[in-house]
Amino acid sequence: MDRRSFCRTTLSASIAAALPMLPGCEKQVPVAVKVDTAIRGISLSGAELELEKAAVRELGESMTGPVLLSGHPQYDSVRRVWNGMHDKRPALIARCMNSQDVSNAVTFAQERELLTAVRGGGHSWPGKSVCDDGIMIDLSLLNAVSVDPEVRRATAGGGALLYGLDSAALTHGLITTAGVVSHTGVGGFTLGGGFGRLNRKYGLAIDNLRSAEIVTADGKVRHISDDNEADLFWAIRGGGGNFGVVTAFEYQLHPFKRNLLSGNIVWPVAQARDVLEFYAEWYPGKSDELYVGPTMATMPDGTGIILMEVVYNDDPVAGEKELAPLRKIGKPMDDGVKMQDYLVMQTQQDAAFGHGVRSYIKNGMVKTITQELIDAMIESYVNDPRLALFTHTAGGAVKRVGEMDTAFPHRNAETMIIVGGGWLDPADDESVIAMSRERYQKLEPYTGGYYDNIDFDGAKAINNYGPVYERLSQIKGAYDPMNLFRLNSNIAPAT
Repeated sequence: MDRRSFCRTTLSASIAAALPMLPGCEKQVPVAVKVDTAIRGISLSGAELELEKAAVRELGESMTGPVLLSGHPQYDSVRRVWNGMHDKRPALIARCMNSQDVSNAVTFAQERELLTAVRGGGHSWPGKSVCDDGIMIDLSLLNAVSVDPEVRRATAGGGALLYGLDSAALTHGLITTAGVVSHTGVGGFTLGGGFGRLNRKYGLAIDNLRSAEIVTADGKVRHISDDNEADLFWAIRGGGGNFGVVTAFEYQLHPFKRNLLSGNIVWPVAQARDVLEFYAEWYPGKSDELYVGPTMATMPDGTGIILMEVVYNDDPVAGEKELAPLRKIGKPMDDGVKMQDYLVMQTQQDAAFGHGVRSYIKNGMVKTITQELIDAMIESYVNDPRLALFTHTAGGAVKRVGEMDTAFPHRNAETMIIVGGGWLDPADDESVIAMSRERYQKLEPYTGGYYDNIDFDGAKAINNYGPVYERLSQIKGAYDPMNLFRLNSNIAPAT
């Protein structure tokens, strides 16, 4: 059984195709130009407002990309986001093709205090990349990735996807840390921190970010780095989308051999205690080159499994030696760890998390996998193919960055633990969400804080950001005092 088949069946999702990429190279006339009435909108405070026809026309004429309203033939396809649970209808969608388009859209929203959502890849689990009756600033046409192999840098547009970043870098024998579902956008992934299968060796995505282009709430296009507006650059590395619309990311790349030792080892869930107790003692001492993390799930036929995902980023002979003790635990149902292209691992969850799947998730950061946590993981196991427990291993290079060096507040976590539900029938929404919450509640006492760019219910940013929150709040107050960018794990602007 390979990981692709496992994920596809475990989460009951066979939707493998992403939303169609719509052409945007020609000027398109927004429907608003043809109507005679104002458009209903909603303000940041939740009050209704009217968007004047002339103002919407002016916005459309100022942009290179189209402005879409309800009734436009592309409106419904563009407003849809990855998670099928979210069916929201913006008053207008600004399809941006460059940073000036973004500036025009931000200025339009700021002047009217219009509720604003920013869509990169559209992968916001709680659906915050789209809103009802506000403006969606759509970056999906800003999706180019370029690589300079001489300086080992990649530049990705704010709407680029992780597959584009991975594949462009690999063409030159280079790589950086990217996430585990390849149709995720680089934007939300990076701004929240950026976990990936190479983070033990190269650090989080934010640790590899060297500069960015961002449009702040005043409409200004800024180029930021450690040497230019360093406070703002510090804030976007972990502070999420609170500070503006990032239109370009520049990443450090590393030499990399794409054919590497990787794959999955699968045991029956009855052996979960043996596997987890061994793993808890074994993995903290492993090399930075080894990424390995467990998943507990149920197959469609009711067979429970525990799966260990493995990536070894170095000499495969050394990797085999490191893995040997794990392979001796219990009696695996399948051992698929072998030499293979890195993109096999990077795309193996794409079908399970395909566009249109309905999904809910809870997560927490874990400093140590204790016996009590292992007991809770086993006792909370639910024999249902719509629900799974995932982990994401950190440590290594992630842990060696200072707690205050970036805005990411969970450097001391060794692991992230995730309870995720995936289903297709809207009738299952209530039951699967309740089941997910119940399972996570049994694990939560052993966690501290959460990964804010995927958590469904995370709203108390002041608690989650800990010692970095005060500085984030001050920077938020300086760059976004009206809290235009609030559809996120929101940081209140200091007054």
